[in-house]
Amino acid sequence: MEKNKTKSDLYTKTGDRGTTALTGGQRIKKSSLQLECYGTVDELNSFLGLLAACQLPDEQATLLRSIQNRLFVVGAYLATSHEDKDFKQQYSLTENDVERLEKAIDKLDGEVPKMTGFILPAGGETPARAHVCRTICRRVERLLFAFNEEQKVEPNTLRYINRLSDLLFAMARSASYREKVPELLWYKEEE
Repeated sequence: MEKNKTKSDLYTKTGDRGTTALTGGQRIKKSSLQLECYGTVDELNSFLGLLAACQLPDEQATLLRSIQNRLFVVGAYLATSHEDKDFKQQYSLTENDVERLEKAIDKLDGEVPKMTGFILPAGGETPARAHVCRTICRRVERLLFAFNEEQKVEPNTLRYINRLSDLLFAMARSASYREKVPELLWYKEEE
């Protein structure tokens, strides 16, 4: 078998000194809050892929694929210099994106019993994966609001991430109910 003599596109060596390029070519430190934001969005997207590997109803699986695609848009938006306003505009979420999540939350929440207390992040593999995604999504939200203090983040992006964490909570509850796995409620342990 002949060895490939060409260099792979998977590595560039340009980041070996602690910087990376934004979509427009501008270099930023790998320790920057901007990179932490879009790197954590990528982490969330990967964990959503792990959740999608569970046996989900078709409607939820389709919604997750759509969300993963929208998170790529969020990543592109965050990986763009704030000076490149035209490109950022092209990679912005819309009010419809937020509303789609709200409708999905309403539907899922209407299919499960009312909550009677705080729910522990457990209840079987699918609900636990959804809770992991939810907590990563909350981290993305915290990072985005911190980044928003440095550079204004488009409001629909902030709203979308907030609704997404709520949706993931609703998906966790839905999975527990569907799989007939009791939700574990928090209770104060007596010493």
